[in-house]
Amino acid sequence: MTALLTVRDLRKAYAGVHALDGVSFEVAAGSITGLIGPNGSGKSTAIDCLSGFQKLDGGRVSLDGTDITGRSAHLIARAGLMRTFQTVRIYERLSLRDNLAIAAQQFDPANWVDEFFRTRRYREAVEASELRANQLVDLIGLSKYYEIETGILSYGQKKLVALAAALMPHPKIVVLDEPVAGVNPSRIREIEVALQQLNGAGETFLIVEHNVEFITTLCHHVIVLEQGRKLTEGTAEAIHTDPRVLEAYLGLSPEMAEAEMRGAA
Repeated sequence: MTALLTVRDLRKAYAGVHALDGVSFEVAAGSITGLIGPNGSGKSTAIDCLSGFQKLDGGRVSLDGTDITGRSAHLIARAGLMRTFQTVRIYERLSLRDNLAIAAQQFDPANWVDEFFRTRRYREAVEASELRANQLVDLIGLSKYYEIETGILSYGQKKLVALAAALMPHPKIVVLDEPVAGVNPSRIREIEVALQQLNGAGETFLIVEHNVEFITTLCHHVIVLEQGRKLTEGTAEAIHTDPRVLEAYLGLSPEMAEAEMRGAA
């Protein structure tokens, strides 16, 4: 598969401590790729740096062949990389419909003059936004809440609203920061299904998540970080049974990790 997002030799240090020490990976177009690692491994720093929310000390990030290294977050978003955050950021006193309309408005070509005079460009932007919103709420399974204030939704459903908002401007890739953190286990499956539906419709995702079971169930490819470096990467099945990953997460020695795997088998 063709690489859509290419990350090369990312470096970031805080007071001499290397949060990222030469991290490189790729995300294939049309894939769901997982980025995992124990606490302090550098995964959150990695996505903050590649999305423009932190400044890199070194390295290069390219999106669909375009170098986006060092750009500000809003310019990276306009280039086609959108993201969500571990803490949900939505307008809880507005309807789901209005949340999605606001998300689209930030990127549509119409300006305030078009809106004031209700120009053709404004009308076309509104129509396109409505069409996109209806498609997305169907895919995330929240159609019946379209006209309802999002504040009444469950935490997991609010995460889906944030996901749909990130998808409104037709990005090339969406980076998800802990999409099931704090979510009721019964809602995790809903988020998993929604992501599968969206991916089936052509969306590409990079997911940072502590829930390894969620990642290995959902993702086509998984990258594992440890202490600011890439430990390994591969298919979900290979990662799930890799002694180095078990050692990183469980603190087991390689011998103990292999024994644990044999016992599970």
